[in-house]
Amino acid sequence: MPSSILDAIKLGIWDFDPEDQDATRGEDYEPTSSLPGSDEKLAVLSERIKAGLPLWHPEDRYSYDDSKKIPD
Repeated sequence: MPSSILDAIKLGIWDFDPEDQDATRGEDYEPTSSLPGSDEKLAVLSERIKAGLPLWHPEDRYSYDDSKKIPD
């Protein structure tokens, strides 16, 4: 088992979250409405890694058609 998100990526494990993270952790940081694959989304993911946060937020926008997560 990898010890960090960077080790997981090197091993091809794309959905890795550190073991000490739990489902309530989503309350500790903001979701993003940025489109998947966009420069904005990549910047958010990069900041999460630097801050030691889980890579994915349960309320992140997951697709172009995800209208409930499009900002007003």
